[in-house]
Amino acid sequence: MKIAISGGSGLIGKALTKELTDAGHEVFILTRSSVNREQEPHVQYVRWLSGNTYPERELEGIDAFVNLAGENLNEGRWTEAKKERILKSRLQATRETVRILHSLNKKPEVLINGSAVGIYGTSYSRTFTEEDMEPGEDFLADVVSSWEEAAEDLPEETRLVYSRFGVVLSTEGGALKKMLPAFQLYAGGKLGTGEQWMSWIHLQDVAKGLKFLIDNKEIYGPVNFTAPNPEKMKHFGKTLSGALGKPFWAPVPSVMLKAILGEMSVLVLEGQKVLPQKLTDNGYKFAFPHLNEAFDDLLQ
Repeated sequence: MKIAISGGSGLIGKALTKELTDAGHEVFILTRSSVNREQEPHVQYVRWLSGNTYPERELEGIDAFVNLAGENLNEGRWTEAKKERILKSRLQATRETVRILHSLNKKPEVLINGSAVGIYGTSYSRTFTEEDMEPGEDFLADVVSSWEEAAEDLPEETRLVYSRFGVVLSTEGGALKKMLPAFQLYAGGKLGTGEQWMSWIHLQDVAKGLKFLIDNKEIYGPVNFTAPNPEKMKHFGKTLSGALGKPFWAPVPSVMLKAILGEMSVLVLEGQKVLPQKLTDNGYKFAFPHLNEAFDDLLQ
């Protein structure tokens, strides 16, 4: 198969590219930067969203498009300018993706549009699945709602899937990489009350799950990318400390995190319990369904 990936240089994009090329598929990575890169087997780079670029000329015949492009949520404080970039980058990439699909003579079978469990809002008590239709009322929920809506105007021949990512665990980037130094230096402890939920997923299950969506043509609409066993933050911290062979120290007060992170503190101080109902109902087998298994693999 021929599969286009925007955001292919990010954490998820790199893992997905490897998963697909290892399976013998041809990958087209859409990029704003120069395409004069070192040759990689089964990978081609296509410029987009920069100057007078027409990526559709090089994407004719693709079978699937995976749109993962957007400003990194985890970098920098959420100033008003940062929040504007978070929203605008996602809308720009998604609208350009839709334009490209309409321009192709042969429409791809599926568009998997990146999304996030932030659409559900935060809750200490509720459990969310794809059947929950009402979005939350905070900044992230508003962003994800607009992001998903921007993908709706795609060709009718193309199946639309929203991959709603939880907290992706990897030592190469994301939340876990930022947490590790504190825990490795014996300073790890629960964040805030510790009662907030973390809906996590191993990076390997993200890549394999995305390939699963490409291959399974009956799946459409929102799909939660979280492990089937979410954890409260206090248990997450204890499990991480145990995996590292380190003690679990005093909690980091919420007021301190808010002062350090600003509005971005919502990513660690608040959360939601999200289950991957569609993946499990359709037969996807998680490589790492439990947190201790994920840490054993990542931290070995």
